[in-house]
Amino acid sequence: MRKPVCMVLMEPSPLITAGLLAIFKTSGQNFFFVQASSFDEVEIQLLKNKVELVILNPSYTQNFTKTFVALKNQYRNIKWVGLQYCFYDPKMLANFDAIITISDSPETMVSTILRVVREENLQDAGSTQDVLTDRETDVLKLLAKGLTNKEIADKLHISTNTVITHRKNLSQKTGIKSVSGLTIFAIVQKLVSIDDFNE
Repeated sequence: MRKPVCMVLMEPSPLITAGLLAIFKTSGQNFFFVQASSFDEVEIQLLKNKVELVILNPSYTQNFTKTFVALKNQYRNIKWVGLQYCFYDPKMLANFDAIITISDSPETMVSTILRVVREENLQDAGSTQDVLTDRETDVLKLLAKGLTNKEIADKLHISTNTVITHRKNLSQKTGIKSVSGLTIFAIVQKLVSIDDFNE
């Protein structure tokens, strides 16, 4: 059995916290959670436990950006996952290693968490970008820029069905199904930059 994955959860809503804990408890994975309500508490948990990942409501970073960035820089081996259920500036979300949303299926949430935790192993074997084919990367970049399947097909001179196949492959390889999630993934992987959205 794999060693427990220790995570800190920083979420103000008791309802959402209870829902997340229930999802992860019934996932069949060996997850261990501790809760925090401030960055000071997060840091205490990082020092006390062998934490691999912090799930954080991005609203906490709005007024404490410097604290958040300082913690990220100090604890570089910790992965940071944003828990999104309203609109946030993509620049803010780009600070996270991954994003989960409350509209994600339980399977997608668990898959995202496992992917992020195992990302170091992936990086040893080659980055996530290496796992994607060149054509999948092209489709992802255009998808992140807001193009439709037809527009992507026209731009890459391929059929719409081929684009759909590439999108299915992207979802399977990344564990991300939503366009917004794939967009964040593309930003985090530096396949597109925030400046691309200002064109």
